[in-house]
Amino acid sequence: MTVLLAQLSDPHITAGRGDRAPVHVLPGNHDDRDALRAHFPAGSHSARAGEPYRHTAMIGGELRLVVCASTIPGLPGGLLDRAWLEAQLAVGGDIPTIVAMHHPPLPIGMPALDEIGLPEDDRAALAALLRRHSAVRRVVAGHVHRCVSGVVGGCAVAICPSTYLAARLEVGAEDYALTPEPPAFLVHALLDGELVTHVQPVH
Repeated sequence: MTVLLAQLSDPHITAGRGDRAPVHVLPGNHDDRDALRAHFPAGSHSARAGEPYRHTAMIGGELRLVVCASTIPGLPGGLLDRAWLEAQLAVGGDIPTIVAMHHPPLPIGMPALDEIGLPEDDRAALAALLRRHSAVRRVVAGHVHRCVSGVVGGCAVAICPSTYLAARLEVGAEDYALTPEPPAFLVHALLDGELVTHVQPVH
């Protein structure tokens, strides 16, 4: 999942006119981290090959992005670094914040995908953390190849669809199948202090 952090009022960013917004790379469980470092050296958050991707936090305009690398190399499931995330949110003040991670922080009703998400105790810990930090306006994730929304700890969650193949919606199914539904990505915009999320299909 690639997270773009921009502010619509930023005079240096004009969407659709060839200007470049900063790119922050968040690896998924299928990604080759060394290849990502080679192609995105400025956004890899790790200097040497073989090192794990580091978490990072940054501010762009009036919006803060906190990136949590939830992947475990070689495994489909994820883990949340609770202590690191809590420390980051504790120093962010009231700045509107997006918390990004690869693995969704809530079950989506498809057991085969829920089993390779975040553990239940991590999800519960995140919910408690979000209740204490109202500056977090959105948690964004990917992993499940579907566009899904929900709420965790009173905070809106937006799960990004795939830019390639989607997982067919079969609630309660013990397995899942990929299907060539239209790919899409999410666009998050801070408008008058409120965060809105758009689903943008890829034509």
